[in-house]
Amino acid sequence: MFQSALQFVNNLRLRTKLALSFCVVVFIPVVAVGLLLTGELRNMALDNAVEQTLANVERVKQRTMEVINVANDIAYRLANDDRLETVANRRYGTTWEVVAAYRSYPDFEQYVNLYNEISNIRFYMENPTMLNNWEFMQPDEKIKNSWWYRWAMDSFSGTVGWYYLEDERDGRHYLSLVRKVYFPGAKTSGVLVVNVNMDTLGTIVRQESFETMIVDDSGTIVSANRPERTGLTLAGIEFDPQLAEARQGMFEQQIDGEAYRVLVEPLAPNASVNGLRIITIFAVDDITADVDRIQTTALIVILAALALGIMLTYAFSGMLTRRMSRLSKHITKVATGNLTTVMEIDGQDEIGQLARQFNSMVSSIHALVNEVQESNRQKHQLEMKQNEIRLKMLASQINPHFLFNALESIRMKAHIKGEKEIAQIVRLLGKLMRKNLEISRRLAHLEDEIDIVRCYLDIQRFRYEERLKYELQIEPGTESIPVPPLIIQPIVENAVIHGLEGKEEGGTVTLRIVRDGETVLVEVIDDGVGMDEDRLAALTASLDEQEGEEQRRIGLRNVHQRLILMYGPSSGLRLESTSGAGTRVSFRLPVGGERLHVQSAGGG
Repeated sequence: MFQSALQFVNNLRLRTKLALSFCVVVFIPVVAVGLLLTGELRNMALDNAVEQTLANVERVKQRTMEVINVANDIAYRLANDDRLETVANRRYGTTWEVVAAYRSYPDFEQYVNLYNEISNIRFYMENPTMLNNWEFMQPDEKIKNSWWYRWAMDSFSGTVGWYYLEDERDGRHYLSLVRKVYFPGAKTSGVLVVNVNMDTLGTIVRQESFETMIVDDSGTIVSANRPERTGLTLAGIEFDPQLAEARQGMFEQQIDGEAYRVLVEPLAPNASVNGLRIITIFAVDDITADVDRIQTTALIVILAALALGIMLTYAFSGMLTRRMSRLSKHITKVATGNLTTVMEIDGQDEIGQLARQFNSMVSSIHALVNEVQESNRQKHQLEMKQNEIRLKMLASQINPHFLFNALESIRMKAHIKGEKEIAQIVRLLGKLMRKNLEISRRLAHLEDEIDIVRCYLDIQRFRYEERLKYELQIEPGTESIPVPPLIIQPIVENAVIHGLEGKEEGGTVTLRIVRDGETVLVEVIDDGVGMDEDRLAALTASLDEQEGEEQRRIGLRNVHQRLILMYGPSSGLRLESTSGAGTRVSFRLPVGGERLHVQSAGGG
């Protein structure tokens, strides 16, 4: 399938490919990004509207609670006022006594004048000797049979109910606090009604930009920023019945074919058997209208840009194809063997550069064709010279076995003549040279390294006689550990040449190899001339240099850098020296020969 599609694309004309590339690379991503961004912008607008609505509802809730709490507080004070109990339960003999009692209890009027949150207060009490003054009222049969009055008389003392009630004094409806007041001294009860100032509630909801309503427990709209809805029920405004019963949450609703978001937030007054709800409604289209307009404008701009891009693509592709057709014709001429053709294409772009490179290539091919014969002629001579060089190289090579055989003949002659010491030294020299020449493996065993060191020290003892002594302190079991070849002998050689050679009475070289946990500690110790601190620091620093100025340091540097390459930076040589007291060179090897980073421990 992929091959078929690739073949189809390869067969298209360049102009068509460029137009198709423009659509795939430019148009489709731009449209996709545009749709994605406008979609995200739409969601952000809705989210912002929801956040704003939540903030607005919270503000309405807090301000409404402030109004309700004022009424709650007043009702609590009045219900626990002994003077109210006295006025309400007294049996009056004359009208003057009633009027005097009312004048002695002006609390209702004072609360109304003091708090703008309430409109009026009335108290219903069955006391035939009292007069109705629109504050203290004798309940008639209509009031007694009303559902809210019966609920209040049947409820427990202190229980509060919030209802949207008609005030018989002015015929208007108010959000009213209804509470039973029980007088324990007289064992009587009355009903206290506190009306909330509806203008205050209206002011609270009218400040909201979205449609906002305060609804009581029965679904009656108590207050709204659309005044014509006040007093109606949710069912009366064709509100979704399921949402009418909802107590809290964000919902979606279709109203007249338009999508709306509905936010319901409960408002629960203290000690109340029922509560209120704050409902906010906003149309989705109103929120996303600007986004939809931007989306439409963006789509028109994208389509116009697409049309212009396709036209420009075809125009530029025509210019390219004409120039590339000329280049194709000249390539065809070269393919037929015409190496003298020259192409002329103006411009400094890639096609012009390709034309110039084509002319240069044709000229180079023409020159190369002329050089092929000369090259073939010289090839035979070159092969002859190479064979001659090989013969000279073979003739200059020395067979190492010839040297070993010669050393063995010298040793035998010395042995026959009784020169046993000379014979022994020649044998050790031959053995040492053979071991050095036979080193070809990446790793050797530690016992091989010890053998080389022993041979070297025996040869040096022949030279220095009694001035040189050596000790080999090898812990059993360490001989089979794999190590890099020629890793100890250069250190021993450095100790003999630089440590003991300058000391007239000579000295001792000690090779100490012990196992320490998962590592093997190798130490080369001499009691020679030693070094001062400056020289020791310079020598230590030179170990990490790539090339040294002093030839005598190459051995230690080579060992140090091979140890680091094999086992890591922490496993290089550690130098300790005191002027006149000798030098200690140490390093650590892993027991198994694997790559291991260890910390070297110097000896005292």
